[in-house]
This record gives sequence, structure tokens and C-alpha cells, in this order.
Amino acid sequence: MRIDLHTHSCVSDGTESPGEVVRAAAAAGLDVVALTDHDQTAGWAEAAAAAASAGIGFIPGMEISCRSSDGISVHLLCYLHDPADAELVAELDAARSSRQTRARRMVEILAEDFPLTWDMVQEQTHDGATIGRPHIADALVAAGVVVDRSHAFATILTPRSRYYVGHYAVDAARAVRLVRQAGGVPVFAHPVASARGRVVGQPVFTELIEAGLLGVEIAHRDNPEDGRRFLRQLAAEHDLIVTGSSDYHGAGKPNRLGEHLTEPAQLERLLAAGSGSAAVGL
Repeated sequence: MRIDLHTHSCVSDGTESPGEVVRAAAAAGLDVVALTDHDQTAGWAEAAAAAASAGIGFIPGMEISCRSSDGISVHLLCYLHDPADAELVAELDAARSSRQTRARRMVEILAEDFPLTWDMVQEQTHDGATIGRPHIADALVAAGVVVDRSHAFATILTPRSRYYVGHYAVDAARAVRLVRQAGGVPVFAHPVASARGRVVGQPVFTELIEAGLLGVEIAHRDNPEDGRRFLRQLAAEHDLIVTGSSDYHGAGKPNRLGEHLTEPAQLERLLAAGSGSAAVGL
């Protein structure tokens, strides 16, 4: 069984619709796929219908943008949570609102040096999606400023750039507790991806585990091998669910569906731990 538990659609920062992501997963030979758009669950219904039609399993999920107690960005995957849980929804609404304000400010600063407007960014965004750095990157590509998203993120849109503007992010330990409260399964996404920026240390892992963290994403292209060894040891010591995933974004990133996979036994653990929503076809 081939299982990929981390993908994104145009509901957040992917380039394909939820149904297209699922159909691409089936074409890539996957048996199970999760949709984990940033701070959004609006793509679940379309993805679930596409999975039923394609004859593959679907796991409803999400990726929450958080901040650790020492100020480092943390991405928390969550699966099978209740999408209507009031406290979790309130935090997601606050994050999306902050992202929108932040994106506008970034465009204002960028426009001082580059041929970029808010309308150009909106042209790169699908209806209902929260505008973020990926959409700004796509607008910069369309304007001929950079060659692709990766180039934009490595140069103009890096957190070290003068064009970068921060945004609200829920405390990571609080996010873990909210996901558990909503019947979901919290999994730390690409926890040691040092090429993306600063990564958390052992005290934060301990804090998140004490808050109820249930898993870690280990097999991911951005996790270096020495970090993976640390994560495998951590997972063994705390009996954490271990996942592997592509982090697929369609044409937005080079990541390919199924390039990293989750073992069936780990999926069974995840399914047993989630109670807020239901998988399809499993």
C-alpha cells in the first residue's frame, strides 16, 4: 500500500484543485492520499468525492502554521479533526486574516523595487484561497522577476529579506491541544528542515509531546539524514506515529507525489487515534 499524507491544493498554496490532486495521486499509483492545505479544510468535500471516484483512500487533514515558545516557525499537520470545532476555527480565522494583511504589506514594500501590484498577485490566486508568499512568488514569476517559486523564496521572499513581513501564528503547544480537543491527530511536519530556517530544539519537542503530539513526519525531502536519525530515536522513545510524505504542491514545488511514503501500520495507528472526522475508502 502506497500512502502519501501531505499534499496541498489551490485552496491554499498548491496549483491544482483538490480533485486534481487526488486524481494525480491515483495516477501516480498511490493507494491513500491526504489533503493538508494550510489552515483550510475547504477542499475536503471535493477531494473525498474524487477519491471515491478514483477508488483510492482519502484522509482529511490540514497544516497549521504555528510558532514555538522560543519564536521559531512550526508547521503542524493534523488529521481527522472536526473542521467545525469552535476554538480551532477561531485560531485558523485569526491566522488567515493576519496572512491577508501581511501579504498586502509585503506587496506594498515589493512594489517599491519591482513591477508588482496587488491585482497581479490576485491573478495568481484561486477563489477562496488565503493569499500568501507562494502567490506573491507566482506573481513575481509572471512578471519575469524570478524564474520560479523556489528562486523567489531563496532570494526576495526569504525571512531574512527586507521585504518579509511576519504574521500571527498560534502557539504550537496550544495548537496541539486544540487539535486533540477536536478529535484530530497532530503530527509535526518536517521538524528538522534546517534549509528552511531555524529549527526547534529538544525542549520544544518535549513541550509538544507533553501537550499531546502524536506523530512526526520523518521521511520528507527537507529533513536531512542526521535529523531523521534524531527523529527516529525520538519516535521510538515516545511511541510516536511516524509518517513520510511528499508535501506536494503541484507545479508550485519540485516535490513529486509518492516520493516519500508512510507505512501501512503507521496509517492504522493514525486512523485509530482520530475521531473528529472520517477517512474515505478505508
